[in-house]
Amino acid sequence: MKRGGQMIVNVNQRTASIIHVAGFLIPVILTLYGFLILLKIVQPSQQVDPWTFGIITGGWIVLGTYQLLVASRSKTESALRLAGYHLFTIAYILLIAGFSMPFICIWAVLFLASYEFFSNDGLRLSIVALVVTAVADTIINLGDDRYVITNIISLVATLVVGMIATQVSQAQQVDRQELSQARTDGLRERDRAVTLMNNLTDAVLATDKNGIILVYNAACLNLLDTNAELTNQPIDAVVSVQDSDGKPLKLSKSLRDAKSVVSRDDLSAVISDETIRLSTVFSPIRSTNSNSKSAEGYIVILRDITKQKSLEEERDEFISVVSHELRTPITIAEGTLSNVQLMMSRRDIPHTTLANNVTVAHEQVVFLAKMVNDLSTLSRAERGVADTPEEIDVSQMVHDLYSEYAPQAEAKGLQFNLALDPQPGTVFASPLYLKELLQNFVTNAIKYTKKGDILLRVTKQDDTLEFSVKDSGIGISKSDQERIFDKFWRSEDYRTRETGGTGLGLYVARKLSRKLNTEIHLSSRLNHGSTFRFSLPLK
Repeated sequence: MKRGGQMIVNVNQRTASIIHVAGFLIPVILTLYGFLILLKIVQPSQQVDPWTFGIITGGWIVLGTYQLLVASRSKTESALRLAGYHLFTIAYILLIAGFSMPFICIWAVLFLASYEFFSNDGLRLSIVALVVTAVADTIINLGDDRYVITNIISLVATLVVGMIATQVSQAQQVDRQELSQARTDGLRERDRAVTLMNNLTDAVLATDKNGIILVYNAACLNLLDTNAELTNQPIDAVVSVQDSDGKPLKLSKSLRDAKSVVSRDDLSAVISDETIRLSTVFSPIRSTNSNSKSAEGYIVILRDITKQKSLEEERDEFISVVSHELRTPITIAEGTLSNVQLMMSRRDIPHTTLANNVTVAHEQVVFLAKMVNDLSTLSRAERGVADTPEEIDVSQMVHDLYSEYAPQAEAKGLQFNLALDPQPGTVFASPLYLKELLQNFVTNAIKYTKKGDILLRVTKQDDTLEFSVKDSGIGISKSDQERIFDKFWRSEDYRTRETGGTGLGLYVARKLSRKLNTEIHLSSRLNHGSTFRFSLPLK
């Protein structure tokens, strides 16, 4: 909508409807008043010709009916209609009723229509038309002083009423414009808030003071695994939670009890037959313009922390187990070295006794070093330190590995064989993960094989390379195979126990295989050896 002499583009529909109805009723009312003049019931200011009366009032009523029934299709048509109203009104005043008629203030409607449709320019033209009409009627009846005075009073009264009406209309237009702008701003802010909510990864709900859901975001539907409409649903019917003791907890009651922001991470919920752990934050909403201290609604934020809680529990368990596993070798090493220190002060202790004690302490230190190395490898894998893949020359890596561990196998009287495809090609993977995975299998094979042979094989199969390590050691029973990759798990077989070990080797191997996007396959029979194998795609 524009002002300052420019045409109004948008007219309030309610105001336009009132003007259209008034544009029909005014000609009808003034026609009835004209009949009273013709019948001499009302004293005329001049002689009225019936034909003139019929033409003016008939045309005026036709125009009023037309504009009531047919909407204007352009600004030009609106201007022509308004000009027609002014001309019929002027003709009615000058030729029938006179300017001093009781209904002269109806010109205020013309003021209002001119202003609404054509702003200040239209209003000025309508005022000029009124003044010209008053002057013309006064000239026609110049000999009657009382009539002239009455015309002046009527003109002033009409101008005052018209100005008041247009000022009221102008104020209403400003209010409507401000209201429209406020509504637009409100919708924009609402859209921003909705966009922000829907881009949050946490589920967000807004409820009224009774816990009825008013607003929610897309993450809420994802968390609850539903596409159902949640609006106007009780929050307790949508989210059923339990506390840490497994007792049902009504969120609506927790909301009503909340005086400020409340945060909890000890709740759980069953969603799609799966129990998830929830972090919940809820806060009362209080209006800054209200004197009431009670909440007008609540904001609820839900987050699935199942994985986080599982990791925390796994970490706590891991720390506990590691502490226990480290305590034993440290205690043995510390006690053995204390004995050695004590025995060295005595001359009658044989050298072999001292050597045996030092050997025991050394074995425990080696055990600790192995555990620390396994933990370091596990940490690197979980943190993704060496995730970056590289092109690996498989032949070179396997030969280096064979050269490194062949002496250890020979020292135990084992035959370490290498079966390598003539042209194994290259793979694209983390060299650190692949090397440590193969090292794990080779060292286990050497450790658990007392006699016989170990075979490290690399064969090409279509577009993949299969890596395998086969030994003729003690083997693994079927029952133990189900748990062999568990963390800190070791078989109860006495032959396994007497070799020592951290229980982390194969657990780390499984972690590394997952990092390499492959799967370890185990084939084993008790007392018949074991074969560990996995495959990687060729580059």
